[in-house]
Amino acid sequence: MLSQLAQPAVLAALPPCGRSLVFRLKPAIDSRVVMARLAQDYRIDWGAVGIGKTLAAALGHPIPGLQDFPAADTPAGRIPTTQGELWFMLRGLDRAVVFDRSEQIRLLLEPAFTLKDAIDTFAYGGRDLTGYVDGTENPKGRKRTSVALVAAGDLAGSSFVAVQRWVHDFAAFHRHSAAEKDDMIGRTLATDEELENAPDSAHVKRSAQENFDPEAFMYRRSMPWAEGCSQGLEFIAYGHSLDAFGQIMRRMSGQEDGIVDALFTFSKPTTGGYYWCPPVKDGSLDLSALGL
Repeated sequence: MLSQLAQPAVLAALPPCGRSLVFRLKPAIDSRVVMARLAQDYRIDWGAVGIGKTLAAALGHPIPGLQDFPAADTPAGRIPTTQGELWFMLRGLDRAVVFDRSEQIRLLLEPAFTLKDAIDTFAYGGRDLTGYVDGTENPKGRKRTSVALVAAGDLAGSSFVAVQRWVHDFAAFHRHSAAEKDDMIGRTLATDEELENAPDSAHVKRSAQENFDPEAFMYRRSMPWAEGCSQGLEFIAYGHSLDAFGQIMRRMSGQEDGIVDALFTFSKPTTGGYYWCPPVKDGSLDLSALGL
C-alpha cells in the first residue's frame, strides 16, 4: 500500500507535543556523509523530515516539483520566505521527549548544518488558539493518501509540504464581537457550522479547496504554538505537489481579485518554507532519490 511507503508522521494523528526545526546548510560543506548518517540513525517514529530544494541540488539530485518558498508583496501585505535546507516536525508525548530528540538531531547534523529556527507546538483539542476548529475540511479516509502522497514513479510514497508560521494578534482579534469573529472565519465558534451568508472575505470562502480548478486539496497537520508573549499557528500542509498551497495562498492574500482573507486582520505569516518529505524503506528514511 502507498501509505506504507510514507513517513508515518504525514498521516498520523497529531501528537500532544511537537517541535518544528529548520536547518541551513553551512557554506562550502559537502553534506553527503551527514545525510547518510541521518538516513541510518533517524528513527521515523520521531516525526517528519523534509528536504529543501537547495540541499537536493547540492547533492546533485534535484527533486522534480520541489521549489523554494516564494516571497511576495500582496494586498494582504508581505508573504515572507525563510526557506531552509532541512525541516523536521518532531512528535512526542511531552516537551522533554521532543527536546531530547531535537538535541540528538542537532548534534548529528552539526558538521554540515546550523539550526536556524525552532518552535515548540502543542495540541489544543483540535482547535486553533482562537478556539475555532482547525482542519474541518481535511480529507478523510483513503482520500488522505491520494491528497498527501505522490502516487507513482520514483517519488512514490513521498510528499511535499508547505510550512508557514502565523502570529496571532489577540488584542486585535478580541476587539471583534462574537458574530464578527464568526464572519471572519466563516464558521460558528460554538458548532463549527459553515455560515451560509458569510462575507466574501471569510477564511472558509477564501480557502475552500473544492472551489479551485483543479481542486486544491491539502492534508493539514498544523499545530498551535505559544512562546513568551507571542502565539499563533504552525501551519503545515502535505500534498502530492505544492500547487494546492500556492493556489490557496494567492487567493487568501488577494492576489487573484483583491479580496483579502479576513484572517489577515488579526494574524500574519512570519516564516515560509517548501520541503520534500522522502519515503521510507525497511523502516528507515529512503534517500535513494538523492543519490544516497
